[in-house]
Amino acid sequence: MTPLIDLAELGSVGGFFALREGPGGPGSVPFADVYAPPPAARDPLGLRVGKVERGLRAPEVRVAVSVAQLGLAARLWSVALGSAALYGAVPDLDAALLRWDPDGASPDDLWLTDVRPLPGGARTVRRVVADGHLEPLAAALRARYRISAGLLRGNAGSALAGAARELHAWAVREGREDVGERGLAMAAELFGHPGLRGTGTVDGAAFRRRSCCLYYRCPNGGVCGDCCFERPPSRSSHRASSG
Repeated sequence: MTPLIDLAELGSVGGFFALREGPGGPGSVPFADVYAPPPAARDPLGLRVGKVERGLRAPEVRVAVSVAQLGLAARLWSVALGSAALYGAVPDLDAALLRWDPDGASPDDLWLTDVRPLPGGARTVRRVVADGHLEPLAAALRARYRISAGLLRGNAGSALAGAARELHAWAVREGREDVGERGLAMAAELFGHPGLRGTGTVDGAAFRRRSCCLYYRCPNGGVCGDCCFERPPSRSSHRASSG
């Protein structure tokens, strides 16, 4: 029998691990609509990118695209990896079942209309998150915006490492070290897949990526903790940072 998933406990790990059951609010849309070409009336990806662009005062749209994709990747990895480490089961995040409010933020942005636990570990996490969401998300963003595939892959790796690190820290605080170690082991297995291999250097809960998310280009922006740069590069070298 597939283990049940306790969404309340999962959400207690942190806001990025939160997943609500239900149809979501009036602004939520199924991810199947997110990855489709924008219709005339609704454009979830454009809405999110615009919101991030305004919030960060991003100097160019690709910075907002990168940060928006990084945030979504972190939410999806966190929900799936946390569930797999805690319960040995992953919620079916099918794009027709999972709903997202592009104007919302964690913990109130993701809703699952029907929680269907899938048995499995890292392989299931990869199929549900990378195959089911990150690949179509990257394709949709690259079709619309000037953004490199390498940058998006680096963001996916950074988001996975961040999810594993937060899960491990929670597990240590709660005396659930076994959960944290399972999360790190699954993350290491996921980084061995060609889709994430080479995105960075993994050492337990530590990660150093080989690309940059471009956040440093925002006003008052700096480098992230896992950035390939020790300090923000000069403007003359910023194009090389996105590869």
